[in-house]
Amino acid sequence: MKKKLIILSLILILAIGIGIYINTSTQSKPSFQEVTIVDTEELDENEEVDPSEEEEEPEVPEDEVEEEPQQGPLSDFIVRAAQNTINFFSNRETKITAIGDSLTQGIGAVNEEGGYVGILDRSINQSEQVVTVNNFGKRGNRSGQMLERLSLPEVEDSIKESDIVLVTIGANDIMRVLRENITDLNLDPFYEERDLYEERLNEITDTIFELNPNADIYLLGIYNPYLQYFGDVEELGVILEDWNETTEQLAEEDDQIFYVPTEDLFSDDTEGSLLAEDRFHPNDAGYKLMAQRVLDYLSEDEG
Repeated sequence: MKKKLIILSLILILAIGIGIYINTSTQSKPSFQEVTIVDTEELDENEEVDPSEEEEEPEVPEDEVEEEPQQGPLSDFIVRAAQNTINFFSNRETKITAIGDSLTQGIGAVNEEGGYVGILDRSINQSEQVVTVNNFGKRGNRSGQMLERLSLPEVEDSIKESDIVLVTIGANDIMRVLRENITDLNLDPFYEERDLYEERLNEITDTIFELNPNADIYLLGIYNPYLQYFGDVEELGVILEDWNETTEQLAEEDDQIFYVPTEDLFSDDTEGSLLAEDRFHPNDAGYKLMAQRVLDYLSEDEG
């Protein structure tokens, strides 16, 4: 019975993901399918999207341009919440490298360009430029692909000069297991892949320390975006908790590695009010919560 429940639950996850892809395929934003289900190993893993190569939108007459809603001071609540960290940064030259998947890239954000990383950048540097932030997030990346991207010259150079490295990775690893085992689902493949993920995560942190032994690494946890569909499914919760515990245990073994939980930020969002239109990535409000959480941890660990 339990195995059947697991199978039905996870098939439902995939069915929802496919449905989202169908419903959003005509929209301009990246769909759930594009970001999390596509087999990115078939793509050029080192190829970056050049914004200059994207098709330009036709010009709109000035009298037809709709004014965007006026925003308040940039992320003031974040600035107030982590003023100690900002004061700490203002006393020295600080560099931050962010690397990982679509959460680092900021997919799903509308007004807050760059997602949580962009919010951190603009909030800390609101009054003056005190921190340099380089963002190497790439949607669809799994841990193995991220490990390879750490050898890119621009990424290596940035990490060598950085005081802090922010990492989001793992969600696409889980989704790949789901896709490849959809005809015979149980928890075993997730545990097996978890062990491989742990090995790659260790390689990732080791590589970062080889490039910069003095860097502090912040590993962000994985959240559950499916609460608004079917609430707290036990098996999915077990998988996410297991993978997050793996990351947390790694952080506990090194005083320069810190685990930043995010699951609790979204755990009460049964209506999906913190998610973007693709119903998977955070929206501006969700990314603001993530940015505040990261600054809270920086306040505690760096301040």
